[in-house]
Formats: sequence, C-alpha cells, structure tokens
Amino acid sequence: MIASEVKPFEIDPGYAALREHAAWLDLSGRGKIRVTGDDRARLLHAMSTNQIELLKSGEGCYAFFLNAQGRILGDANILCFEDHFLLDTEPEIRAKLREHLDRYIIADDVTLADQTDRIATIAVEGPEAGAVLEQIGATLPPEEFEHTGWSGVTVARVTSTGSAGFFLFPPVESKPEMIHRLEAAGAVAATPEDARIVRLEHGRPRYGDEISERYLVQETGQLRAVNFNKGCYLGQEIVERVRSRAQIHRMLRRLEIEGAAQPPAAGTKTDQAEIASAAFSPALGKVVALAYVRAPFAEPGTEFTIGENRAKVREEAV
Repeated sequence: MIASEVKPFEIDPGYAALREHAAWLDLSGRGKIRVTGDDRARLLHAMSTNQIELLKSGEGCYAFFLNAQGRILGDANILCFEDHFLLDTEPEIRAKLREHLDRYIIADDVTLADQTDRIATIAVEGPEAGAVLEQIGATLPPEEFEHTGWSGVTVARVTSTGSAGFFLFPPVESKPEMIHRLEAAGAVAATPEDARIVRLEHGRPRYGDEISERYLVQETGQLRAVNFNKGCYLGQEIVERVRSRAQIHRMLRRLEIEGAAQPPAAGTKTDQAEIASAAFSPALGKVVALAYVRAPFAEPGTEFTIGENRAKVREEAV
C-alpha cells in the first residue's frame, strides 16, 4: 500500500515575517487620548501605577489604571511630549479610560481629547523592523517607550507582540502612503491572528484578553507597569499590601501544551491553572497559551495535564 502524501503545514507570510523579518499591522483602532493642561502630569501620576511626573519630552512608559480595590480598569502606553501626553490604549477601553480620568478632574487644569479618528497607528514588528524603518528614512528612538518625530509622524519604540518593533502615529490621511512605503521597503502585511499567535509565543498579555478588572497587578506579572517608589495613586494601598505580604495565589504564565489537537478554550480550568488564551504555534509545532497558574505550580519547568495533554510552564508573562 502506498502511503498517502502528507502536505506540509503552510505558514502565513505575515506570521513568518513577524518572527523572522518585518511585518506591518494596522492598529488604528487603538485608542489615542491627548491630555493637555498645566495639571496633566499631576493627574496622570495620581491615577496610574507608573512614574509620570518625572517623564521628559520624548520619554514614555507603560502603566495600569486601577480602581480603589486595586483591580485593573485598563492599561496604556503613555508618551510624554513638550505640551501634552498621548495615551495609547486598547480599542475596547478607550471610552472607559477617558470617562474614568474625566471623573477625577475636579478643579484641575486638564483637558482630555479623543484623537483616535485623527491619528492612525501602524505597528512595524519583527527582527528587521528597525532596518525597514531606517530604509525609509525614519528616526528611531533608542530605548523602550522613547519616541521621536519624523516628517510629521511620531515613531515610538513600542511593540504589541513582544517582538522587536515600533508604533508609527501618522495622520489618518497619510496612512495609505505610509503602508505603501513600508511594503516597498520589504515589510509584509500581518493579520490580527498572526499577531495573536506571535504574542502568545512571546508571552505578551493584552488587556481585554488575558488582563481585566478581575485581576490584581501582581497576578499579571506586569511589574514593568508599576513604580513602587512613587507617591500615592488610586489603588496603591492594595498594590502595596500585596507586595509587602507577598500573597498572591495565581500568576500569569506562558505554557506550552504537547499533543493538543485543538487549543483549549479560554476559561478551561484544571486544579493547577485556568487558560486565558491559547493558539497553535506553527513554528513550535505545539499549542502555546497564557494561563493563570496557581502559585504552587507556577515555577518554570513545572508540568501538569490539561485534559489528556501535558502542559509545561515555560516562563513569566512579559
């Protein structure tokens, strides 16, 4: 009997580019909130988990916004300009975040303006992202969350997938021309699903998928969002209490799952973990997932089963 021919797995070009070269993603749906006024730094400092008041023009950071119970209402990349801040956030929370901040503007000189419909967001990510941008003449910021101006476009060293990358913020009307230039320089279009798989491979969580109001800051592992030496902010008491007592019962971890025919659905629970997101990784040939793992099982290298399949804790979310 002649064995039937097995076709090789076809890897999407955008997925391959994100892993090996450079790809572009249209993220224009991400919320862009412009914050102006003399009290803008003081307000954002008091409302977020990171150090805002010491940021200088051209710098930035990643931060959470919490409620009084320490639960995460949203997150943002916060970019500091000479006369304003720009909050870059997930599409689902742009209105909620603006309303949350507006509620706390009492006698402050602060104005919030939603710029989402005026400013596009194009991500260029992958190992060769910087080379592609340099080829079209862009000025690249050297450090994470730093940003520079280039021909009316803000270039920020920010990534959505955990790969090396940058966000471009051109005027909406300039977006088609910018995409054309990126493709002429070798960048390949990637789909949201391409980006999602690479994001899970890198263990990079996203608010709305793996992070929500259900979780405390330390449970997410995203301590890059927190400055533990800053002054008071909304929700700080809970963050500090958890830090001082070192009491968290679950932690977001990256898993690799062997032999799974289908990725487990979000919400799948075992005695050890609850799946937040999962996808099949063509490059690894196995399922990758982000899951909230109970503390006794959260050490990298720990193994347990999900259904009939073996799962291994690889590392913390990044």
